[in-house]
Amino acid sequence: MIRSTRRGRTGRLVVCAVLMLVPASLYPQSGSGADASAANSSAKTAPAAPTAAKPHDATFIIGNDDVLAINVWKEPDISRSIPVRSDGKISLPLVGEVQAAGQTPAALEKDIASKLKSYISEPEVTVMVQQVNSQKFNILGQVVRPGAYVIANSPTVLDAIALAGGFRDFAKQKSIYVLRQGPDGETRLPFNYKDVAQGKNMSQNIKLQPRDTIIVP
Repeated sequence: MIRSTRRGRTGRLVVCAVLMLVPASLYPQSGSGADASAANSSAKTAPAAPTAAKPHDATFIIGNDDVLAINVWKEPDISRSIPVRSDGKISLPLVGEVQAAGQTPAALEKDIASKLKSYISEPEVTVMVQQVNSQKFNILGQVVRPGAYVIANSPTVLDAIALAGGFRDFAKQKSIYVLRQGPDGETRLPFNYKDVAQGKNMSQNIKLQPRDTIIVP
């Protein structure tokens, strides 16, 4: 019995030693190995990531005081953040003065690129609007701080009144109106503050557009 037991143990040790010498690649693949293989396969066949779209609105018209980020690929001496001057122009190295106000960012890109072709082979220009300071509305009359305000975050009439510090003592809160410039002339849009403050006729609390003027009598 003792000899038999020793032989059995010896046999098992030999089998274990043989298995250890077998390359791991000959064993059946487990789930993790299959996943790795699939990942490698998908990595080889996955298409390249698409180029990101240029970050500007093609319909936006640049105006005075807007701040532009102009990037010329591989040209750090020309690339910069620059405000549009009161005359509507910007000035860049090699390019000189360029009319920016009245153009879309895409049109300005083409204009700058065309002026750089004399100095740079196939210049790649990107124009982004960093700050919109040209689009403003006015609020006049019986408010604490009448004046012009930059349109940001789609303000409503209520937002405008808050920005202007609220009403003065004798403001006619039921007789407020918005003057809006349109292709057919000026439109007068009534606004009853007391109704809106009570949750009535909320459609009066319109979103403001550039060049709107709020009158608080």
